[in-house]
Amino acid sequence: MLIETSRLIIKPISIEDKNAVFEYRSDTKTNKYQGWIPKTIDDVITFINKTAKKNNLPETWFQLVIQEKETQKIIGDIGIHFFGKENKQVEIGCTLHKKFQHKGYATESLKRVIEYLFNELDKHRIITSIDPENISSIELVKRIGFRKEAHFVESLYINGKWVDDVIFALLKKDYFNTNKPS
Repeated sequence: MLIETSRLIIKPISIEDKNAVFEYRSDTKTNKYQGWIPKTIDDVITFINKTAKKNNLPETWFQLVIQEKETQKIIGDIGIHFFGKENKQVEIGCTLHKKFQHKGYATESLKRVIEYLFNELDKHRIITSIDPENISSIELVKRIGFRKEAHFVESLYINGKWVDDVIFALLKKDYFNTNKPS
């Protein structure tokens, strides 16, 4: 599986990506809304080894890395959780290196992955879970076309505290009515 945009290559995570992933994922300030912040390279190795090696397997997480074409640098990742008995729904999440934020990379990579999920894998619905204080991520998913479906109060225990969780969702039919493929 290899997905490309004009500026990016989006590909399955591999053990060779461990140092690059650790570089941006271990930043506790930038990733304060993330449920997983590695403390060591070994944490990243364990994470990579636990992710599914093949995409579209029900009840698994599949992890992609986002690579800038020009520099070949890994600048972020996208996780995809395949769930549901019928395997027609997924949950996605995106993490981007702080030096590459606010440059359109998250929008570009997510839109292309969404198109892949809807067109190639024939998914019906995509959801994402966001801390309500993470305004940048909320604005990002709204721009792409997600709508807010739920707000759960103190429903997740992350980084030693109970936090709220807001669920946004996107239907295939709604996405293609408002977005042109990349």
